[in-house]
Amino acid sequence: MAATEGPVLAFRLEPEAKMLENKTKATILSVGVFIDALADPARRSDARELVELMQRASGEKPRLWGPSIVGFGSYHYRYDSGREGDMPLISFSPRKAAMVLYSMLDHSEAKALLDKLGRHTTGKGCLYIKKLADVDRTVLETLIKNAVAHYRARKNMRS
Repeated sequence: MAATEGPVLAFRLEPEAKMLENKTKATILSVGVFIDALADPARRSDARELVELMQRASGEKPRLWGPSIVGFGSYHYRYDSGREGDMPLISFSPRKAAMVLYSMLDHSEAKALLDKLGRHTTGKGCLYIKKLADVDRTVLETLIKNAVAHYRARKNMRS
């Protein structure tokens, strides 16, 4: 009688797990239709003004990303983990509580400009503005232009 070497465990190797996809993708939906559908007239007006400001500052046309983010330009990212995708260079979303501006805070001049901006709050990487009437438009435009320049330089993008 032969000695056994212990129990044999059976298992199956799964194919490599698929990387999570970015939920926020550029769409073909109309930015104008999206903004026109905003219930609050003040939020609609502020959104239209932000479209003009961000388009002028970036030189890019607006595009709807996901169901509620208006983005300008794009860049491809790739993390060391292997995760990669595309995101807008700069963007905003007209949320109920405030306008949320993305990618505005990651450049060296951001802190000094925020001190001059007017009423706002910040979160992790986001700038929140309840009403554009509460902020200095010239400072906001400079903040946006600096953010665009920062991300283009960082991502080796065209100007």
